[in-house]
Amino acid sequence: MHRFDYYAPASIAEAIELLHSKGSEGKVLAGGTDLVPQMKERGRHPTYIVSLKNIKELQGIRFSAEHGLQVGAATKFSALQAHPMVGPHYPAILQSAKMIGSLQTQNLATIGGNFCNAAPSADAAPAFIVLEATATIQGPRGARTIPAKDVMQGPGRTGLAHDELLTELTVPIPVPHETSAYARHVPRRELDIAVAGVAVYLRMDEAHERITHARLCLSAVAPTPLRAAETEAALVGQAPSEELFRHAGEVAAREAQPIADQRGSVAFRRTLVRALTERTLSQALQTIRAA
Repeated sequence: MHRFDYYAPASIAEAIELLHSKGSEGKVLAGGTDLVPQMKERGRHPTYIVSLKNIKELQGIRFSAEHGLQVGAATKFSALQAHPMVGPHYPAILQSAKMIGSLQTQNLATIGGNFCNAAPSADAAPAFIVLEATATIQGPRGARTIPAKDVMQGPGRTGLAHDELLTELTVPIPVPHETSAYARHVPRRELDIAVAGVAVYLRMDEAHERITHARLCLSAVAPTPLRAAETEAALVGQAPSEELFRHAGEVAAREAQPIADQRGSVAFRRTLVRALTERTLSQALQTIRAA
């Protein structure tokens, strides 16, 4: 590992000033579960590190009927799992939080780090994307809010300037007759990277006879988490059934943009997308009908 300067600011403002004044060759350290291995093994050599560990305003979870779920970017995945409002109202977030590495990793890794590492296989991103979360970004030019789906711009690349921080993710308040689900496939049961993943959001009418809203996000099968717009359109207004969900899986498989690598072929990933889409849609429907 090469030498670098290390800074541990106590506020967002101080962190932004450091990033702005020190230039574009630095990196932000949140949990370190991605950055540290990259520095050790993958030739990433920042000239300086800005640690977020002392910035309390980036940590924690708030929930209200007015604002919904507000998650500080430095919030650990273990904290997401423990919060009493996450599981009942945002099950896809809970499910994905439980898939982030080992228990030790979940106690270190942060939601902001998972987004800003910008890996196509990021487990946390699809759940927040189908729930139409927004991201708050702060920098020397002020604060701005963008859809969470726009944070990732490509593998390892975000829409943030070098002197900006992702500070918070906000998920809208839950409404009746809705739910979400996330599932992935990995070669091993745990401590592995998704070969493919699917997050879904469903909302039904009061009688649970028709799908009024549907959102799907595919992971690890495109350069960024991919909203499956054609699949969503095929579901909205329809009566849920095994046949409909099978058709949705076929459409999602066509929408996927996978590459072949050592973990799976293009055909294998499309097959996984098809199966995972059917599974998560069925799971979401069961949850709504059981409520």
